[in-house]
This record gives sequence, C-alpha cells and structure tokens, in this order.
Amino acid sequence: MRGERTCPRCGASARPPGAWSSRWLCDLHGEVYPLAPVTTPSAPLVHQLARDSHVPLWLPWPLPRGWVVGAVIHAGDDAGGVRACGVGISGPNPLGGPGDFLLVAEEQGVGLGAGLAGLEGTDPGKAVEGEPRAKVLVQGRTVPLWFVEGPADRAVYAGHWGGSWLWAILYPQTAGVLLLEDVEVVDLRDLGHEADLLPYGTPPPWLGGG
Repeated sequence: MRGERTCPRCGASARPPGAWSSRWLCDLHGEVYPLAPVTTPSAPLVHQLARDSHVPLWLPWPLPRGWVVGAVIHAGDDAGGVRACGVGISGPNPLGGPGDFLLVAEEQGVGLGAGLAGLEGTDPGKAVEGEPRAKVLVQGRTVPLWFVEGPADRAVYAGHWGGSWLWAILYPQTAGVLLLEDVEVVDLRDLGHEADLLPYGTPPPWLGGG
C-alpha cells in the first residue's frame, strides 16, 4: 500500500506504536525503526532530514557527470528521530546502460543496509574482516569498505564511520566499477543551501520507485 511504513530489514508492513508497545513492530523482526515510503527526492526533504537525522546523509561529491539524486530514503520514528538514511544517485553506468549508487548510513541494529544487501541480520557481520576491497574518502580520510555477499544483481560494500555503518550499494552489479576510482563523499547536512541546487530525479524501480 502506498504510503505504508515498512520494516527496514524485510520490507513487510510495520505496525505503529499502540497499547502494547511504544515502538513500531514487524511481525518477523519485532521492534524496528520503520522505513518511510520512498518518494521523489527534493531539497525540502533533504533539509528536513538534515534537521532530524542522527546519521550522515552521504553523497558522492562532486556528482559524477550526468548523474542526479534519484532517491533519499530514511528509517526512524517520531520519538527517536531518523536513525538510518540512504542517498542514491542515478546516471550512466560506465559499463553501459543506467546505474544507481546508493550510500546508506545507519546506527547499529537498524538493519536498513543489511536488508538492501539481502542479509539475515542487522549488520555485515564477518564480512568486515580481512582485506577491504574498496574505499571512499570522507573529509580527506580513507574509509575502507569490505565486499558483502548479496543478491547477484547488485554490488554491496560496507564499512564504518563515526560510530555508524556506511554501506555502498551499486545497481546493477557492474556499476561497482565506480568504486575502482577514489570517490569522495560529503554529508548533505553540511551542504546547506547547496542542496537546493542539486539535480533531482526519480527513485529507481528496485527501491520501490515505480
């Protein structure tokens, strides 16, 4: 149902707080920070999340040529605020066709990145061991990312920054070549009015965008 809040881990409908619980509930995963419906991204949405979010809104910066902000997703509730955010950009895949590049920041235990990666738990688990396979740059510092086994149609990497998980999800899988070069990311909360000037598009179908 359009406008329905869902479990960030499995996508099932989430039930709002009531007489028996002060938290949103998933029948399978219990108490969750629900994922808000996926809507067309906009500057007002970015500014709202910048005020309410406990985690960064990561964005590759500068945007690759020809790419637009295609999705801004978030999980949280009125009591606790926004605990997970994903910003996705869409554009030409270097290996042909369209591509999407989604960066997710989340607190421990939310499970949004893991849900998008097709994992059973709420975090990458043992995937973040051994040799990292990619990296992004935050404020000039290298953040290592480890490859996470997930659905065959996408490339998934995970790391951590400032006490929160940082996920990179690229669709289709071939778009993972974008991480072969140094990718700098910025927190949209720090951009201020520059967020008004970003090119905004529409959410990709695999994120529920139609």
